[in-house]
Amino acid sequence: MTKADIVENVYEKVGGFSKKEAAEIVEMVFDTIKETLERGEKIKISGFGNFIVREKKSRVGRNPQTGEEIEISARRVLTFRPSQVLKNALNLAAEAAEAAAAASASSGGSPPPGSQTPVA
Repeated sequence: MTKADIVENVYEKVGGFSKKEAAEIVEMVFDTIKETLERGEKIKISGFGNFIVREKKSRVGRNPQTGEEIEISARRVLTFRPSQVLKNALNLAAEAAEAAAAASASSGGSPPPGSQTPVA
């Protein structure tokens, strides 16, 4: 999914906004998230997850081609921890897809898209 897809979904589902206004709203949300993370603050979105900026210390690494030791500089990295609600939703969707595939296979349904049928 791209930012344009998100704008389209906001436009369709919320209504009352032009597509341009929906794009501006999505852009403002992303800008707010970005600015908050740049300040090193944590973002908690209930039912979705947490975005956390972590500080990594400098460390010694190796060039895999030469084996030469090099220093990897200190930096900040972004991590995402999904909420339990999101994890459950993902697992329910996966279980539903597996159940549908099993039902299709046991009922002699058509093969999945992209698979080849044997030719006699």
